[in-house]
Amino acid sequence: MFNYILRRLAYALPILLGVNIITFALFFVVITPNDMARLHLGDKHITQEQIQQWKHERGYDKPLFINKDSQGFDMVKETIFYQKSISLFFLDFGTSDADRRDINYDISQRMWPSLAIAVPTFIVGLLVNITMAMLLVFFRGTHIDTLGVVLTVILMSISSLFYIIAGQFLMSKLWHLAPISGYELGFDAWRFLILPVVIGVISGMGAGTRWYRSIFLEEINRDYVRTARAKGVPELKVLFKHVLQNAMIPILTGVVVVIPALFMGNLIMETFFAIPGLGSYTIEAIQSHDFSIVRSMVFLGSVLYIIGLIITDISYTWVDPRVRLS
Repeated sequence: MFNYILRRLAYALPILLGVNIITFALFFVVITPNDMARLHLGDKHITQEQIQQWKHERGYDKPLFINKDSQGFDMVKETIFYQKSISLFFLDFGTSDADRRDINYDISQRMWPSLAIAVPTFIVGLLVNITMAMLLVFFRGTHIDTLGVVLTVILMSISSLFYIIAGQFLMSKLWHLAPISGYELGFDAWRFLILPVVIGVISGMGAGTRWYRSIFLEEINRDYVRTARAKGVPELKVLFKHVLQNAMIPILTGVVVVIPALFMGNLIMETFFAIPGLGSYTIEAIQSHDFSIVRSMVFLGSVLYIIGLIITDISYTWVDPRVRLS
């Protein structure tokens, strides 16, 4: 198992480095430090001295890749790429370009509201989607299955913005069951989280249920299922013990894409509900052209996604030990 994990980590490092280089190129080749300074200073009559001062205060006055004025390792160290990009590998995100806030501190504070929304939405949504998919498979070929498929297609066809607006109107403005937006720390936070969680579960039911249904339908026609039925195993036990267990690998594959969202937050949901999480943090950084925050969030998302892939690979070995040999 240890060697298996080491191999997966060895595969992940080049991917992370490639993502880091591409992100750096997008921010510092397409958009130069001079452009960043003009965007933040926002004055049509700014002088070159003001631009240089802004770049010097934030470390953007150095060469991009090679500092010819230095010697030895400082030729690489005294560059924007090393100080702004390589430092991300050590989870040193630096300070924001706009107000010089510590990005690490902001992330440590804003990750909890994001987790408070994402974790319940993920767990409840997963249970609901799998249960609904198993129910449709149990009644496959009947009017219940047909009606369920039609409903999932309808749910998939509706934009997530509709669910948010409709949920705010019905549950907050019309029925007064939950606050329309905002957030409070402590135990009272659940009042502000219940509506986003419910909307998140409902908006994901269509795609999730339909996807799990297709997985279970593929498994239910295999030989081991027919063998279990021939031995007299009840249909419910066949579904929840045999089919569900053997469908875990594709289920785990789909779950991994959700892991970064558990930490990074939902951009649209947090913005509409004024939740101070990492999703709204990223949106605010984009609107204010704060490239340090955006770059840090892109890198953090890549790290979390790769960690999710590694966790998924490890979980494969629990579901099917033959994976260790691959």
